Amino acid sequence: MSSSGSGNPAELPAVDDHLVASESRYEAVAGRLVYVPPALEPHALSHRGLATLLGAHRRPDLSVALDMLTRTGHEDDIAPDASIYPTARDPRTGGRQLEELAFELLAAERLAHAADKAARLTARGVRRVFAIDVLRMRVLEWSCELGTWGILAPDACIDDSALAVPLPVAALVDAAKADDAAVRAYRAQRHPEFLAERAEGHAEGHAEGWCEGTAFAVIAVLESRALPLEVEQRRRLLDERDPARLGRWLARAVTCTRVADLFEAE
Repeated sequence: MSSSGSGNPAELPAVDDHLVASESRYEAVAGRLVYVPPALEPHALSHRGLATLLGAHRRPDLSVALDMLTRTGHEDDIAPDASIYPTARDPRTGGRQLEELAFELLAAERLAHAADKAARLTARGVRRVFAIDVLRMRVLEWSCELGTWGILAPDACIDDSALAVPLPVAALVDAAKADDAAVRAYRAQRHPEFLAERAEGHAEGHAEGWCEGTAFAVIAVLESRALPLEVEQRRRLLDERDPARLGRWLARAVTCTRVADLFEAE
């Protein structure tokens, strides 16, 4: 592996200054074009679940992206399967900021190839890179110090400043546990408000709980379809207390092509 991803970040291209054309299914690694084939069923299903899971666990000021190209060096332009990165623009470049966490899904991809990408991402400054081995149902984390992968315990949790609540390792490889973990994460982030609503009375609390549950369902549907919400859109959903309007938004979330389509008819 070349060291093109290392060095002073100020001397490197911006993370969104790309070598390859967008939507081209190519990455650039050490100056070589590498074709990234379409996903088969195990990889594709895991891709969908990973987006929902990360969306539920991320900090509110961070965003989740799938297959987003990142310029890791002068000769490298690679796309992790999923990334968690700051929503705010880079104050120095005005462009996107570097991701904090990156995730690679392994189905047909070789672990050695994922290791090459992980090394380049961390050399650029990505804090942590994980590999999810779909077929062997295991999760690994890249170690910069050792230059290799380490296997995480199945009952462990990923605790990180980029996450609002710890992310269970088992949920990354088990679809059923992923859905449960996403629901728990959404509820945990609103926990103080749930307590306040219960104190205001059972009837009002029931209505409030229904509205919040429906809002979270809309968010989960959108993120499972790789339609991330902006901060203001997410706040509008969670603040809405009209059950009929939330019901309409939930129905639209299943078929809309843009998040903005939810609100245009209101």
